[in-house]
Amino acid sequence: MGTAYTPPTNPDWWREPIERTEIWWIVLAFAWCIFMFTWMVGWHFVGPQNMSNEAYKTTVEAYSVKVDEMTAKYKIRADEATGEDVVAPPPGSDVYLAGMQWQWRPILELKKGEKYRLHISSYDVGHGFSLQPENINFQVYPGYEQVTTIVPNKSGIFSIVCGEYCGGAGGIGHHSMLGRIYVKE
Repeated sequence: MGTAYTPPTNPDWWREPIERTEIWWIVLAFAWCIFMFTWMVGWHFVGPQNMSNEAYKTTVEAYSVKVDEMTAKYKIRADEATGEDVVAPPPGSDVYLAGMQWQWRPILELKKGEKYRLHISSYDVGHGFSLQPENINFQVYPGYEQVTTIVPNKSGIFSIVCGEYCGGAGGIGHHSMLGRIYVKE
């Protein structure tokens, strides 16, 4: 055998017999790869972390009309901390949430144990929807409406964080792009 600096002395080095322990390591590594690939596909069906979601093509204008109509129809108050509208749509309804530099609007107030269809889109650039502390993550883009069915199972205040660098003007404000979801009993 040679090194990286000298050529191998045997030009047919790749025909050399493989030691028994190396064969076992190759078989073990191949079997592990097959297992992981199979489990990756299976986990999609078994794992509770996979939310069923849909995506639809839309326009920023059409989506903003939906958000504004829902906000006007179900507004219950202005948030004390931010002044942003808080909306409480009825259970079973379509709920619209919009990301824009550097906020999520409106603030949602949902009921624990009730089902909602959550629609999420962006008005300007790509954003990351990260619901904390639940670790639910979506990438949100303008022109696409992400839809998922949710049933809040805990009451409390949940933060929406932008997990995607939303750029523009040197990223001013990205670190403070927060939204909120209140879940009531």
